[in-house]
Amino acid sequence: MIQSGQHIAVLESIDLSIGYQHPGRSPLVLSTHLNLNIGSGQVIGLLGPNGSGKSTLLRTLAGLQPTITGSIKILGQPIKSNQVRQTARMLSVVLTDKIDVRNLTVYQLVAMGRYPFTDWLGRGEDHGPERIMTALDQVRLQGYANRYFNELSDGEQQRTLLAKALVQDTALIILDEPTAHLDLPNRISIMRLLRTLADKTGKSILFSSHDLDLAVHTADHLWLLQNGGILIEGKPRDLMVGTAFEDTFRIGTSDVDQDSITDYFRSLRNSNIVM
Repeated sequence: MIQSGQHIAVLESIDLSIGYQHPGRSPLVLSTHLNLNIGSGQVIGLLGPNGSGKSTLLRTLAGLQPTITGSIKILGQPIKSNQVRQTARMLSVVLTDKIDVRNLTVYQLVAMGRYPFTDWLGRGEDHGPERIMTALDQVRLQGYANRYFNELSDGEQQRTLLAKALVQDTALIILDEPTAHLDLPNRISIMRLLRTLADKTGKSILFSSHDLDLAVHTADHLWLLQNGGILIEGKPRDLMVGTAFEDTFRIGTSDVDQDSITDYFRSLRNSNIVM
């Protein structure tokens, strides 16, 4: 039982190992001994090269695929990959895959985020419509409720999916590459929106990204996942002091690419963009 005033992490992983399990074969383990923590209202950015396991980590934390070993808790409650509705009441997820939705309005799609709180007939909602309109207002889609989702721009579609996550009213939102498929103005807008939502609603947000400079400006903490499974975490400013970024992105690259990466981070520091 949680005592009054006791601090509970929004998300906590304990000795977590992630990867893939295949019947009759040894599991493919991507990373081990992950003891991660997300506090209330924090924005966490997950960065790393392709193939390092970022999406696998997010999917495992979200309960979308089983752990290899270890456990995951949301607000002190364990989550399991076979408890979809229960998990959906604790966290919401926006994946990077583009969805092809025809003949659904923005309102109808966002309303699907309330499914964990209704029965199979859609009953059990008293404030659903109010929550939906509030979510659309939060992502700056006022007046879009009756627009068809497939007629929206990529940026508007991403905002709609974020509104769908908001109406689940969970303590944690997990987003896999929320700026994928977007142009620069929309990438900046989405990242600013994530920061604003965390500050105003107190929700915790975990996102993966290849937009390093935007992630550095947006996140309270960064998780750097290297090829080989090593995860380094810290505040963006602290991580930029050492060589954590270079170590994360140079592994497995050619000498020429390593020099380019070193030059990139040197110029980033010298420009005072993050320091």
